[in-house]
Amino acid sequence: MTSGTSDQHIIGYGTLTRVWLGLLLLTALTVWVSRQELGIGQIWGSLAIASAKAGLVIAFFMHMRYEGRLLRWFLFVALLTLAIFIGFTFFDLSYR
Repeated sequence: MTSGTSDQHIIGYGTLTRVWLGLLLLTALTVWVSRQELGIGQIWGSLAIASAKAGLVIAFFMHMRYEGRLLRWFLFVALLTLAIFIGFTFFDLSYR
């Protein structure tokens, strides 16, 4: 048995509801952007919206907002590596 304090983070229903509504709004914005003729801006807009949605999910539903600095840096390095690989893919596709 442990008599120490628990390190749990409880997020209220109001906050989770606002995050969920934000995700719904961003999803609607994604659909709207997909129906516009923006050229390359359509891709960049969709990627920006997807990044914002992923940030909300990671921060609130995966509780990364309450983790320590080391784990946040590991996540940042992993996402930076992913962004570099996606950038290399776009770079390769632009010269075909």
